[in-house]
Amino acid sequence: MEAAALGGLLLPGAVALLLIVLLLAAVLRRAGPRGMPAASPPGSRANGAAAARAGEHKKAKPAARARRGKAQQHNFSHRLLVATLKGHSGNVSCLDFSSNGKYLASCADDRTVRLWSTRDFAAREHHCLRANMGLDHAELVCFSPDSRAFVVWLAGSETIRVYKMTKKDDGNFTFTAAAGDFPKKHKAPIINIGVAETGKFIMTASNDTTIMIWSPKGEVLASINTNQMSNAYAAVSPCGRFVASCGFTPDVKVWEVCFSKNGDFREVARAFELKGHAAGIHSFSFSNDSRRMATLSKDGTWKFWDTDVEYKKQQDPYLLLTGKCEVAEPCCISLSPNAHVVAISSGADIMVYNTRRGEEEERFVGVHGQCITDLAFDTSSRYLVSCGDRAIRVFHNTAGHRAVVEEMEAILKKTGNKATRERLEQQISSARQALAAIYGKKR
Repeated sequence: MEAAALGGLLLPGAVALLLIVLLLAAVLRRAGPRGMPAASPPGSRANGAAAARAGEHKKAKPAARARRGKAQQHNFSHRLLVATLKGHSGNVSCLDFSSNGKYLASCADDRTVRLWSTRDFAAREHHCLRANMGLDHAELVCFSPDSRAFVVWLAGSETIRVYKMTKKDDGNFTFTAAAGDFPKKHKAPIINIGVAETGKFIMTASNDTTIMIWSPKGEVLASINTNQMSNAYAAVSPCGRFVASCGFTPDVKVWEVCFSKNGDFREVARAFELKGHAAGIHSFSFSNDSRRMATLSKDGTWKFWDTDVEYKKQQDPYLLLTGKCEVAEPCCISLSPNAHVVAISSGADIMVYNTRRGEEEERFVGVHGQCITDLAFDTSSRYLVSCGDRAIRVFHNTAGHRAVVEEMEAILKKTGNKATRERLEQQISSARQALAAIYGKKR
């Protein structure tokens, strides 16, 4: 009995001790060895790994958001690259140089138009002036002839707006929108705008077959049906007399916008056509004096034309040269103001050709992170600029300097006039010095 009584007293204590031991074992098993994860039951390893990866993704989200907020800048370098103009936070769609050669205007989908000083192209820093487009954004921009205003095509409101530039004492500008936008007259999206150097009219072209001629105050003076099935490109000639277009058909059509002696609008009359391509034409370009033109076609060629003709006497333009150039769309062509070289964009690449021989002089590959949207020479033919992503690339026009040397040397051989020879020799020397400065060695 005493033993039974003693056993009854020990049993509850043993049970309690056993429970404490089991509890400690469970705690130790759950904690596991220091630095090691707790064991997972069978079948839960994949879920545990997924949970771990999910935790890693959660930690990485802020960095991912930061990358999405600021797109990766496309890197490009070349020995002929003068500068990369950075300032836009959206993709740049259009470029235009002022007629006085002092400014470059650019517009982008970041709701701004920016003005760059061409004098700063070769400097280390490139400052720009910003004109805000409000809640809209400009897809096309064009300077006025006096360089005191610029015209934009606003994509959101689908209208033309004029901004006046007022220079302040510190050298900066204030930008003021003119009262009232142009009325909506086009039935299709606008693809090009232009302002005549005479200041007498503004041109707009849509991607159907319509070109409209406007007064500077926004009144429609004339509407042209190009009969090209669809317009691919249109422009005003630098002399301010002509409007031209190209499209589905294998020709470029040119009209003269006629005014009376007292400045009143009279009519738009057919001037001449550039015929010779075997397929539709992507784009074309005028020289600064409008006496030369270059065209780029789907037939794999570009052509160089003499348009200094008496078209009123039914004289047709002369074909001077045909060059081969297989391009990928989108593409465009730009003729230097002095007509010595042609630049052609194909996707994100640029090729530069000599117009005397039609040979490729330079090739720039992968200039932008996206396809090139515009290509232009400055008024002095010293620089070639392009856009396609958020940056604007500025290149030395070395092909142009070499073309000047080649042309002047050919003329020098044929002239005996002393004054003329001295002038030609000076031009040759200047071009060679420019090349030596670019390449960093004597030539």
